[in-house]
Amino acid sequence: MPLLALILVTAIWGVTFVQVKDAVEIYPLFAFLAVRYAIATGALALVGGRRVLTLGRSGLVAGGVIGVLLGLGIGLQTAGLERTTVSSTGFITGLYVVLTPLFGLLLFRTRVGLEVWCGVVLAVIGLALLSGVDAGSTSGDLLVLASAAAQALQIVMVERYASRYDAIALVLVEMGACFVGFLAIALALGELEVPHGRTVWGALLVTGVFASALAYLIQVWAQRRISAARIAIVFSLETVFAGLFGYWLADDRLGVLGWSGCAVILAGIAVAEPTAGALLRRWSPETRSTTTRDNRHK
Repeated sequence: MPLLALILVTAIWGVTFVQVKDAVEIYPLFAFLAVRYAIATGALALVGGRRVLTLGRSGLVAGGVIGVLLGLGIGLQTAGLERTTVSSTGFITGLYVVLTPLFGLLLFRTRVGLEVWCGVVLAVIGLALLSGVDAGSTSGDLLVLASAAAQALQIVMVERYASRYDAIALVLVEMGACFVGFLAIALALGELEVPHGRTVWGALLVTGVFASALAYLIQVWAQRRISAARIAIVFSLETVFAGLFGYWLADDRLGVLGWSGCAVILAGIAVAEPTAGALLRRWSPETRSTTTRDNRHK
């Protein structure tokens, strides 16, 4: 089921927050990103290297476009995080939930229903509660906002390309574009060095194989079935999982507002995504008791 697969992706992204935080404390950030996407590119090349030939020129351009947008999103977010607060970064990054349907409407006249806009509003409120929205620096916040715009555009463009090209080949080119971009930055900054230590290699392997290659492959597959606007709302769960795994693995404490924010984000997904709403109704105690009574009467 596409929805459950996407939730798994956001869970993977959430747990890697802790791993990456530990790794980049002892290994340069852009070198980490270069090696991460080198691993992702290599993993996909093992199974889909020959498939790239099926893309043609237009497919290579498509993969390059979404790769550049993904790399821009991560790079700008990192630069902004160095200048503003973590909570501000978390909230502003989550604004791609709003920007995705707007870009879809402006660029491709893709209209979304009222229930999706209701889900967007709830997701933004939940992100605000979860992040706390402490005031950060203007320059840092603007960089993070640019990052959110790049991520929103990536989601919109994936929706446009997902059904046109082979998924593995498209994501392979996307990962390759990210690798080339981050390698160039790491070389320019003089940061590139051989990774060392279990902490760094563990984070690189998990983020390279699962949080990059597998995650974006699932995104392309899912966007053949779910709209970009709904994908963006589901992706807001990344912030929820980051908070949950931070609570379990790093002794972070969410507080009442944080937990409330998680609940509101989940409500937004339930409103915007019919499958999620159906699952919640099916799993609710009232529904289960009604089903049990009905079965007894049969």
